[in-house]
Amino acid sequence: MLVVRGTKKLRDRVKGPVAAADEESTTALGDWFGTALFWKPQVALLVNQRTFLPVFVELAPAATLLERIPVAVEAALRRQGVDEPFIAAERAAMTEVRIAPTNDRTVVGVMTEFAFMGERFHQAGYTDLEDLGDRLAGTPVGPLHKRHGFPDGELAALVGAGGPLAEVIPLRPGLEEQTPPAP
Repeated sequence: MLVVRGTKKLRDRVKGPVAAADEESTTALGDWFGTALFWKPQVALLVNQRTFLPVFVELAPAATLLERIPVAVEAALRRQGVDEPFIAAERAAMTEVRIAPTNDRTVVGVMTEFAFMGERFHQAGYTDLEDLGDRLAGTPVGPLHKRHGFPDGELAALVGAGGPLAEVIPLRPGLEEQTPPAP
């Protein structure tokens, strides 16, 4: 089962089975948080609780959004280079999707930042939602600063995938071990 923890803006538009207060996702990635963005056309922004991976999905028709989320998540995982067996297991666990209120202020805060950045990109002409999600997956996220720093890196570490960051060569290896010069 997949639990989508939606903001009030999203829950007012999307009707579907409601998760009980103590229910959590049975997927390896855990719950996804979502909000409605009133762009033209309207968009739903989803952010994974464990990795902060962002996924954008057209909101309309809102009545079918919960049915379309597993497809969008699957596509995002595939673009991030996640292995097919992991994707298949996640997809199998997402056969039932329920909606619930948000319950983690950290994820909501990251989602708010992604909404702000996404809106700026959207206004600048980036209208491909998949590309927008992939672009923001490479954005540093504060809560990940002591782990992998970026949602795509956190996902790659979680699932053991190569992912986009596996191909990155640091410009200055060992930089994190150096101490800054004295003023």
